Amino acid sequence: MPSAQTAAERIAELRSEIDAHNYRYYVLDEPSVPDAEYDRLFKELKALEAEHPELVTPESPTQRVGGEALATFGQVRHEVPMLSLGNAFEEKHLVDFDRRVREGLDLPAGDLFGAGAEVEYSCEPKLDGLAVSLLYENGHLVRGATRGDGSTGEDISANVRTVRNIPLKLHGTGWPAVLEVRGEIYMPKAGFEALNARQLESGAKPFANPRNAAAGSLRQLDSKITASRPLELCAYGVGRSDGELPDTHIGILNALKSWGLPISRELKLAKGIADCWAYYDAIGEKRDALPYEIDGVVFKVNSVAQQRELGFRAREPRWAIAHKFPAREEVTELLDVEFQVGRTGAITPVARLKPVQVAGVTVSNATLHNMDEVARLGVMIGDTVIVRRAGDVIPQILGLIPERRPADARAVQVPEQCPVCGSAVERTQLIKRSKGRESVSEGSIYRCVGRLACQAQLKQAIIHFVSRRAMDIDGLGDKIVEQLVDRGLVNSPADLYCLTREQVIELEGFAEISTRNLLNAIDASRKPTLARFIYALGIPDVGEETAKLLARALGSLERIGRALPDVLVYLPEIGLEVAHEIHSFFEDEHNRTVITQLRARGVELQEEGELHPEFAACATLAGLIDKLNIPFIASTGAQRLADRFGSLDAIISADWLDLRQVERLTEKAARSLRDYFDHPENARRARQIEAQLREFGMHWQSERKQAAGLPLAGQTWVLTGTLETMSRDEGKARLEALGAKVAGSVSAKTTCVVAGPGAGSKLAKANELGLEVLDEEVFLERLAGLKGIGRD
Repeated sequence: MPSAQTAAERIAELRSEIDAHNYRYYVLDEPSVPDAEYDRLFKELKALEAEHPELVTPESPTQRVGGEALATFGQVRHEVPMLSLGNAFEEKHLVDFDRRVREGLDLPAGDLFGAGAEVEYSCEPKLDGLAVSLLYENGHLVRGATRGDGSTGEDISANVRTVRNIPLKLHGTGWPAVLEVRGEIYMPKAGFEALNARQLESGAKPFANPRNAAAGSLRQLDSKITASRPLELCAYGVGRSDGELPDTHIGILNALKSWGLPISRELKLAKGIADCWAYYDAIGEKRDALPYEIDGVVFKVNSVAQQRELGFRAREPRWAIAHKFPAREEVTELLDVEFQVGRTGAITPVARLKPVQVAGVTVSNATLHNMDEVARLGVMIGDTVIVRRAGDVIPQILGLIPERRPADARAVQVPEQCPVCGSAVERTQLIKRSKGRESVSEGSIYRCVGRLACQAQLKQAIIHFVSRRAMDIDGLGDKIVEQLVDRGLVNSPADLYCLTREQVIELEGFAEISTRNLLNAIDASRKPTLARFIYALGIPDVGEETAKLLARALGSLERIGRALPDVLVYLPEIGLEVAHEIHSFFEDEHNRTVITQLRARGVELQEEGELHPEFAACATLAGLIDKLNIPFIASTGAQRLADRFGSLDAIISADWLDLRQVERLTEKAARSLRDYFDHPENARRARQIEAQLREFGMHWQSERKQAAGLPLAGQTWVLTGTLETMSRDEGKARLEALGAKVAGSVSAKTTCVVAGPGAGSKLAKANELGLEVLDEEVFLERLAGLKGIGRD
C-alpha cells in the first residue's frame, strides 16, 4: 500500500489526468483515450480515495454520485436576474429586431446609396432543456440554481455536481474570483432513449420528451437519481462576474471553454441579419441530425459594449432574440378513430384530428400504434389531445388534456369485423416457451383473419413483394397495385408473372411504352437472390437482415422451408418466437401453393447452395438437451448427461439407475428428465430435431468444413450521415460482401462507424464509446485495400 504522501501525489495526478480527458471529451469534442482506459483511471482513483478518505475533496471526479436526499430545495436569489428572451417566429420578426437594434445604437440606415451599417451577432442553437446558474468562487463550483421566475430559483447544487461535463474546478488561469455561468442542462437524444427503455423495463412511466426528462432529473431531492441520468450542460453566457472578461459575447464563451465549460459546437458569428437568416436555415436543415433537441436559434449582439448601450425591457434584453422553429407539439381535437389493415392483417387505430399546423405541416392524422397504447393514453373520441411531429416521423399523440374532455366523449372500440373484408377480428396471443412449459397471454395486436382474401392485406402483401429491397419491380407503385387487385387481375404475388399486355394496357395511365416497360420489369425480376426472395415473401418478424441470415446460413429455400423451430434457433439472433413464425409460414398450405406457383411461373432463385461452413457441426448433444427446455436441466446438467451417455438415444432410454450415475445430477432433475421422455411426443420431437440436424450437416457428428474467411467476418459496422460518392445501400452491400454485418445503431459491439456529412447522434455515441470512426475518404481507401481479399 502506498504511503499517504505517495497516495496524495497519485490522487492529484489521476484527478488532473481525468479532468483533462473530460475537457477534451466534453468541451473540445476530441476524445483522447478509449473508454476502457478512462474507466481504468477512474477505478484506480476511486480505490485510492477509498483507502485514504481523508484525501477526498469535493472537486474530485469521483464525487458525482450524489449524496443524501434533501427534504426540500432552498431558495436562491439571482443577483443578476435570469431574463427570458423575446421570440421571433417569422422572417419579418427577425428583420424588425435588427432594425430596432440598429436604431437603438444610432447606426446609419440603408438607402439608395448603401445598405447601411451591419451589426455583428452571435448565433447558436436554442437547446430544449432547463436554464441553470452555476456560481464559481476562486475557481470552485459552490452553487447551482434553477432559473425559477428569473429573480429567485431553487438551490440544486447537489444535483448539478453530478452532471459529468460540469467542471467542479475551473481549468487554466485568468478566471474571475467570482464567476456566475449561465447555461442549459439538457438530455441528449441517445441518453433519453436509453432512459425511457430503462423506465419501461422497470414498469415506470416513460418521459414525454428530453426536456421533461432533464427538468425532472434536475429537480430530484435525491441527487443519486440525478447522477444516474445522462445529463449535459451547454454554457451560453455569464451573470455576475468580479473580474475582467472579453469584450464580445463569443469571446466570453471561448474564455468559458478554455476554463473547462462546454459551449455550443454550432456557435458562429454573423455579420448582418442576412447571415442570421442563413444560419437559421442551415441549423433547421441539420436539426434532426443533431444529438440533442433544439427548438430554435438564439441571436445576440456580439459586442458587450453595444449590449450595455441597448439595455433591457421589463423582462428581456433588447440585444437578444430567440427565433423559434415551427412548433413540433400542438393541441387539437380527436374527431374519430378509424382502423387500417396492414400486410399481416394487423388492425391499427389511426386518429383523425381537427387539422392543425405542427412543425410547419398541416396534420390531420396521427398513429395510435395499438389498443394497448390507446389504453395507456386513456384517450376518448372528442378529447383535446397533444400531437407531436419530429422530422419525417409520423405524427403521434403524446397525451390528452383531461379537463377539456366533453360530456359526450366516446370510448375507442375495436371493430369485431374487418373494416375492409368483413372477416372476424381476433386478438393475437403471445406464447412464451421455457423449460417445457407454454404460457399464453393476450397480445397488443388485433388481426383480421381473412388473410389474402382481404383486399387490404393482399394489396399490402403485393406492395411489399415488389418493393425495391424485395423483388425490385420498377414501375409497380401503390396505385397500380391497387388497380390490379381491384380489377381481380392479381390475387397473389404469383399472378404478377401471368399478366399480359392486354391486361396492363387497360390500366389507368398506361400506354404502349409504359406497358412494355412494366412487363419487362416483371420479367427482369424472375432471378432474385435467395435473400431477396425470402424477404419478399413477407414472413412476420423477418426483415432484411434475418432474410439474409437465413439465406447465408441454410443456403436453400427447401432447407429454410423445412427447418424446425428448434433447428432455426441455432442461427444467431433468431429466437424461438421468430423461429415459430418462420416455421408456421412455410407450414401454411396457401403459402406453399404461392411459392410453388412462383417457381412454376419462372422465378429462379439465385445464390442457393450448401449449408454455410460456419454452421457445419455447430450443434452439440449438450446444446440439444439444453434447448429442449426440460425443467430442472440447465446447461451444466445437459453437459454432464452428454458426457455420461454420448448419444441422444442413450439419454432417452436411460433408466433411473443410469441417471443416478450422472455426476451431481439431482434427484429432482433426474425425475424431471425421466418424466419428460416418458411422454412419447417429447421423445419423438427430440429424435426429429436430431435427424434434421444430421440431414442439414449441423449434427455434432457431421463433417466440419473450413470456411474461407472474409476479411470483415464477425465485424459490425454502422453507416451514418450522407455518403457523397456512393449511396448508403451501396456502402452497405460492399461491407456485407466482405463479411461484415451492417447495423442500424451504435453499441459497444460496433467495430467501426463510417460518418459522412450530417452525422448526428450515432457519431456522438461512437465518440462516447471510443469507437473507430472513418470519414468517406478513409472508408473508400479501406475498401480498396480489402478488394480481392475474401473467398477463394
